[in-house]
Amino acid sequence: MTLDAAYLRGSMAAILSVLQHSSCPDNILFHFVASSCDADNLNITISTSFPYLTFRLYRFDDGAVSGLISTSIRAALDCPLNYARNYLAELLPTCVRRVVYLDSDLVLVDDIAKLAATPLGDHSVLAAPEYCNANFSSYFTPTFWSNPSLSLTFAGRNACYFNTGVMVIDLERWRDGDYTTKIVEWMELQKRMRIYELGSLPPFLLVFAGNIAPVDHRWNQHGLGGDNFRGLCRDLHAGPVSLLHWSGKGKPWVRLDANRPCPLDVLWSPYDLLRTPYLLDS
Repeated sequence: MTLDAAYLRGSMAAILSVLQHSSCPDNILFHFVASSCDADNLNITISTSFPYLTFRLYRFDDGAVSGLISTSIRAALDCPLNYARNYLAELLPTCVRRVVYLDSDLVLVDDIAKLAATPLGDHSVLAAPEYCNANFSSYFTPTFWSNPSLSLTFAGRNACYFNTGVMVIDLERWRDGDYTTKIVEWMELQKRMRIYELGSLPPFLLVFAGNIAPVDHRWNQHGLGGDNFRGLCRDLHAGPVSLLHWSGKGKPWVRLDANRPCPLDVLWSPYDLLRTPYLLDS
């Protein structure tokens, strides 16, 4: 999980939800990645808020990726820390062989050990819920699809959209396949010719879509933050729920503070450790 001041309230709620629903929280080792300039303060905040939490915090150099970032459809998606997931295999020690990557705008209502045990098969580098009903072509520009040398990237692959906010990653296979370099190469191409619009997601789709291990949709009930433009309220997808994810523009803590919550934001509020004094009094 990444940590930053803007999303700290969400991160704290996510951590609490993981601990509360774990059958053995003492077995969980959290790995946090933070920008170098914020790392010390965030380390103190986490240590103070969760004094018995086992965790490591890694410093991420924003400059390593800032020159590769192209402007996307929403300014929040252009934060360098959003791209830290590309570098987990380099940031974390080589003894860490598998991780569950989680965004900061979600809560679990089930045991994370079940998600961590997801089988990756013989070759998959990562696992995530896939959404094959989504319009996959919309994640890339006409420039991409009109260029055969680019569009053929997906030839022979049953490529479907997946959300990168919840992933089980085999870091050993990632390192062996040098997948960070593969993602960076697509980002470098994007700087020369615009082939996508949506931040850090498309490079993951270009490298992994069609080649990931499946995860039940219950582990990423995503989109609860609405779309990337208006952040309107949304309902849950049909089916059981193990993880609620407020991906999109609208964040539950912002809407709650503004006294304009969506109906599902009430499911996030029990995990809110940094609620404002006004909300505590009311």
